[in-house]
Amino acid sequence: MQPWQQEGQKLEVSIRPETFPLAIKIFPSGEPLPAKVKKPARDLGVQVALCQAVGMARRYGWTLAIDQEDQSCPIAHIAFGFQPSLPFYEEGHLACGMYVQNKEAAVRSEAIIPKLTEQERGTVVMAPLTKANFEPDLLLLYGNSAQIMRLVAASLYFEGGAMETHISPRADCAHSIIGTLQEEKAKVILPCYGDRIFGQTQDHEMAFTLPYKELKQLLIGLEGTHRGGIRYPVPTYLRYQVHYPPNYEKLKKMWEEKEEA
Repeated sequence: MQPWQQEGQKLEVSIRPETFPLAIKIFPSGEPLPAKVKKPARDLGVQVALCQAVGMARRYGWTLAIDQEDQSCPIAHIAFGFQPSLPFYEEGHLACGMYVQNKEAAVRSEAIIPKLTEQERGTVVMAPLTKANFEPDLLLLYGNSAQIMRLVAASLYFEGGAMETHISPRADCAHSIIGTLQEEKAKVILPCYGDRIFGQTQDHEMAFTLPYKELKQLLIGLEGTHRGGIRYPVPTYLRYQVHYPPNYEKLKKMWEEKEEA
């Protein structure tokens, strides 16, 4: 078993995620892809949005490879370098009127989306961490707010403070994958509108990303915070005195009076 597969098992024990935590790696163009990888255009007969591929990998347990021929989302095409950016996009036409009120705001919205450089571009490969047959560049995990809080606490175990992250309602695939790779730090990701429609991400879900090189430290943080009492599921506090309706209390009083007689 590969080290990252063992680490994935430990992560799942601590976090108990509903779907598979994913290993993600960008393979340079022309580099051989892992064995038994599915390419949507070739193997499924469809093009998919990148967030849709993430949904398939984390729910079905598939290993998927996504490049230009497999991917359909225009924003992801530009962010991941599958297609060139055009003035029509840079002028904000995709965001204007849908997410923001004017072209000026739309231009700013498009400009902050992380984008791969020409040297960074390649085929995006994703698989469940516990069975990935490649060493990942980063980890992507979806969970509820309590599970994500658990991961944030573990990532801050050594240095404390707070985690800084940028929240956007658009292009979470770019923020989670590209942003994490380029900034080399963990992030909390708000699933975007497209991820909810095409990736089938549910209302209770958030996401967390981490450079793979930091996973060992995160696991130590999970162990340390576990010893300190920070756990998932969050324990329910039950050591309190229950108060009952008046007639219930009246019956209890009758028993007490009978015992005293």
